[in-house]
Amino acid sequence: MGEKKRKEEARKTEFIFEKKNYVFMLIGVAFITLGFILMTGGGSDDPNVFNPEIYSWRRIRLAPALILIGFGIEVYAILLNPHKK
Repeated sequence: MGEKKRKEEARKTEFIFEKKNYVFMLIGVAFITLGFILMTGGGSDDPNVFNPEIYSWRRIRLAPALILIGFGIEVYAILLNPHKK
């Protein structure tokens, strides 16, 4: 009898996070992805030619800030308790 009860309990799958947590996680992943997309480019095909576009404001300030904000949102999504009112 006890083995049957353990099998029934094992079949019940409970997710650690709720829908609200996953929504915030997707928002965080979107911020991180956008940050990496904004960081791309600015290179040169010829290694002897310097392209100053590599030091643009978008690549040096905006993109890393978006990535850090995305990681902050991820931490918030993990620590969020959806049952708390």
